[in-house]
Amino acid sequence: MSSTIAKLNAPLTQAFDFQPSSELLPTPTRNTLTQRLAGFDTLTNALEYAAQGNTGYNFYDAKGRLRSVLPYSSLRNKARALAQHLAGFNLDRGSRVAIIADTSPEFIELFFACRYAGLAPFAMPVPVNLGSHGVYVQQLKGMLDSSHASLAFANLDYINFLNEAAKKSATLKWIGTADQLEELPAQEIEPQSNQPDEVAYLQFTSGSTRMPRGVVITEHALMCNLQGIVRNGLEIRPGDRSASWLPFYHDMGLVGLVLAPMVTQLSVDYLATRDFAIRPLQWLRLISRNRCTVAFSQPFGLKLCTMRVRESDLQDLDLSCWRAAGIGAEMIRPETLRNFAEKFSSAGFNSSAFLPCYGLAESTLAVTFSKIGNGFDSIQIDSKTLIDQRMAVKLQAEGRKYNEFVNCGRPLPGHIVKIVDENGQQLAENKVGSVLVQGASIMTGYYNNPEETQKALKPNNWLDTGDIGFLYEGDLYITGRRTDVIIVNGRNIRAQDIEELAEQQPEVRSREASAFGVNDADGTTTIVLVIECRLTAISERHSLIKRLQQLVYMAFGVSCIVELVPPHTLPRTSSGKLSRFAARQGYIQRTNLNNELSVVESGDR
Repeated sequence: MSSTIAKLNAPLTQAFDFQPSSELLPTPTRNTLTQRLAGFDTLTNALEYAAQGNTGYNFYDAKGRLRSVLPYSSLRNKARALAQHLAGFNLDRGSRVAIIADTSPEFIELFFACRYAGLAPFAMPVPVNLGSHGVYVQQLKGMLDSSHASLAFANLDYINFLNEAAKKSATLKWIGTADQLEELPAQEIEPQSNQPDEVAYLQFTSGSTRMPRGVVITEHALMCNLQGIVRNGLEIRPGDRSASWLPFYHDMGLVGLVLAPMVTQLSVDYLATRDFAIRPLQWLRLISRNRCTVAFSQPFGLKLCTMRVRESDLQDLDLSCWRAAGIGAEMIRPETLRNFAEKFSSAGFNSSAFLPCYGLAESTLAVTFSKIGNGFDSIQIDSKTLIDQRMAVKLQAEGRKYNEFVNCGRPLPGHIVKIVDENGQQLAENKVGSVLVQGASIMTGYYNNPEETQKALKPNNWLDTGDIGFLYEGDLYITGRRTDVIIVNGRNIRAQDIEELAEQQPEVRSREASAFGVNDADGTTTIVLVIECRLTAISERHSLIKRLQQLVYMAFGVSCIVELVPPHTLPRTSSGKLSRFAARQGYIQRTNLNNELSVVESGDR
């Protein structure tokens, strides 16, 4: 599909804008295009400019070999050609187009082809694991139905999933691969210019706390966010280069590592998410070998690197080039960053490169950035005051329990963050409440979902993020999700705290515990802790349950139900995060089923 395809075993030096670290490699051709840090009004205008240079996207296989390259010049030509074929469907401007977003040139080409054709693309996930066939098909079906998609694309690996999900669709006119699209008649028309107020794309939320919804992002919102990211957040400079394993269907992967490099004419080196999960060392090798300066990760990605990379591998890495190690997309735990820095300091990683940030799809991507070059900063908050008074008070005396939160920085220019109470009243600094955001990057709403849009967008276009946090000396600290706060007897208990307590036990691995609250018939709330468990002996399982219940009671003064489930069964979002919403729904369904079986059995007797 890509107009420039390298052979599978092509040498690394064929990567675009590659800066070799060895004198044995030839000196590359430098990009002669004057670098512009965003400032374009639409995506296609940005690509038209980037296409004048010689940078672009590089795709690597699981063994770190360059498998294909897609210069921005080729992307521009290919996208415009595919747009002619899309025009043959005679769709209304703004019609939605679904694309299963594998880490490939084809996805990017189709995405931009939609924009040249005046259509609104959206990325759909690839399967998280092989055992989730039915769940995955239902997820695709939900996106297709709620978006009223007119066209849908997938490569050969996923086309059968797509066909299964599209059965009985009332809106789809055509399903196929990019190759099949090229076989259709083309209309020789000049693409119309996109406008800033047009919908650029839909971004489906990952569904970590509720069912996925299609966030509507305009060209203006997108370009404003990109400008803030590259100018103020990353302070992009000549010679920067990115490396990424983030999935293209995730907002940080799409906006941060596909679109942001293009609007600044940077080259990017991609490793597929599944390949990173199997061997995270390959991502670090790309950074080291290609002298990448900007690379983002979710916290669990750093955890994987810390756990999986062997000490013997460190001597072959040089991470001193990495100046912006962006961290976001989920709660940032200080220990995750400390452990990573300690592990890779001998490989040249400087902890001052850490760049914690906060964002969400409903604000296109980024909301706040910490100060680049300063590393990460954290604050220890007295736990009792946090729980009892909903106030962030710095720890004063040793020996008291505390929670430690990472500084996520300040809002991008043109954006405001405020903290409000349950009545929507703005709170003073250090007071904990709901995080609201206002600014040019905010979504126009959820597509075809006015009820959820009304819940999220408050008067004067304030976005209710659903997160809980506080401001301290002007900086934002996130303490959790509002839906992740379990209220028992008037006390607010964070689900993360319960999960962390469970993960300290030798039988429980990281990201294998999910805590949430369920309401009983009398209105009281019970805490439920679901654990993926490998123990088979009944006595060992009972021992773990009793120990966890005792630990939760000792730590929080509340009782809890502990349920053990088989490994790999806790539901996860398309981006790999545990979904407490889905875990809660699954537990309720299992409980109801067991109650029904009990009634049937008692009736038989």
